[in-house]
Amino acid sequence: MLIDAHVRPALFEPICRDKSRLDSRCDAMHYHKMNPTGMDLLKKQYNLAGITGVFLLPSDCSFETGSTEISNDEIAKIVALDPDLYYGFASVDPRDRNSAAELIRSFKDLGLCGLYLNTSRLHIYPEDARIFAILDICREYGKPVIFHAGLSFEKDALAKFSRPIEFESVIAKYSDINFCLTHMGWPWVQETSALLLKYPNAYANTALMNFDGPYQIYRKVFREDMGELWVEHNLSEKIIFGSGSPRIRPVRSKRGLDSLGFSEETRKKIYYGNAMRFLGSKEN
Repeated sequence: MLIDAHVRPALFEPICRDKSRLDSRCDAMHYHKMNPTGMDLLKKQYNLAGITGVFLLPSDCSFETGSTEISNDEIAKIVALDPDLYYGFASVDPRDRNSAAELIRSFKDLGLCGLYLNTSRLHIYPEDARIFAILDICREYGKPVIFHAGLSFEKDALAKFSRPIEFESVIAKYSDINFCLTHMGWPWVQETSALLLKYPNAYANTALMNFDGPYQIYRKVFREDMGELWVEHNLSEKIIFGSGSPRIRPVRSKRGLDSLGFSEETRKKIYYGNAMRFLGSKEN
């Protein structure tokens, strides 16, 4: 079994039928020279990689842009096509006075399973009181949170707002919420590793596609930026597979991680067990 915990459905055909909205989305998220993808082709890509579950991450910076790039309703629409495959996350813009009501609606009415925020796009630090108000709702509903961490290729995104160490006080304050930092917090991989080591509720995903290809970037991050045995000895229960699709096909990400030679037990945790535990499942 394999769960891909980092997919941005910006190019999923069912939500790409409005060309002007698609063009605006691709401009904001820097998905250039890419075309919408049909659901049948996506299923074939998942089957090729052995993927049995997919986290769908939306995008909401509507306070300044006027509209969401990927809305919570669009996420729910995709989940409804295959509820056994897709895990839909919500996103809200904490700067919007209606964000709390929208998040509650997403959890109660749309049935979404967690929250995704990109503070580098929002231009606010994780400790901002407006984010705390949103996290209080996640605590009330028992929902996990995914934070973009590290460099973002999206338009007008500033990495200073999403450096991993900036999330420490949030992770400590909300010890009853599971948090996942995306992209291993690259380039601050050691900061991310320190947080994973210290906090039981801290996770990170492997959605890396910065330099080179998966074989090279994973070896650099997990064998050089991190100690040779850090994952096996200390962090095997804190890292979650994420491809970063559509920037890279999931099968390439999986093959890159497979090439590192982690033990079978560690691979099972990274590819499935840790994602289920992050969601709150006691069976993984």
